[in-house]
Amino acid sequence: MHPSTLSVQLYTVRDAIEADLDATIDRIATIGFRQVEPYGFTSRTADLAAALHRNGLTAPSGHAPLLSSEQAPIFEAARALGMTTVIDPFVDPSRWLSEDGVKATAEALNAAADAAASYDLRVGYHNHWFEVETDFGGRTGLEVLSAHLSPEVVLEVDTYWVTVGGRSPAALLGKLGDRVKFIHVKDGDISRDNKAQVAVGAGRMDIPAVLAAASAVETFVVELDDSSGDLFTALEDSFTYLTRDEA
Repeated sequence: MHPSTLSVQLYTVRDAIEADLDATIDRIATIGFRQVEPYGFTSRTADLAAALHRNGLTAPSGHAPLLSSEQAPIFEAARALGMTTVIDPFVDPSRWLSEDGVKATAEALNAAADAAASYDLRVGYHNHWFEVETDFGGRTGLEVLSAHLSPEVVLEVDTYWVTVGGRSPAALLGKLGDRVKFIHVKDGDISRDNKAQVAVGAGRMDIPAVLAAASAVETFVVELDDSSGDLFTALEDSFTYLTRDEA
């Protein structure tokens, strides 16, 4: 994989960012990442923009609570950071227990996409495990969601959480097709224990199968929700594993 297609979800190093944003972004750049995916970026837009610019980094996507917060400040901050896509990372699990709940989420995302268009931005959704656990007549919640989304709304499939939810991420990526423009690439023991997450390639995930199925993906985002090991070391090892064919 070419490094230009890789990004890193900054939530991975959230504690380091809170302690020293500039030093953290510098270290991300030193590893070799050229793109990042910020979270909570409305509270530190200027500082983050300066750190990214200094290191020659871009932020094509970012996470923000679009469906539970005022959207205009999010879109304004995203545009200031040069983003193209704002992704809502969480909708309450109770909304994924019925098709009506999933449809309502799709309608809210469609409305957000309409509002984002005036800022030249796209809207997306990122999953956890609960969006794929419930079976809707042979379809996952993500598939039901996709069926009700406007063409402009994209998906960021967290392939690890899909596996935790009992589904094959490669198969699901095939079903969702061109709707998926981003994926989260992560590894671990395939449990809900965040501390058990490890560097990409060091856990139980079939990473080659995931990457092979991601035909329409624009950006591959490395993330660890947490780990019992050093997070920067895990990011370094993940970068090395994913770019090994480019060496």
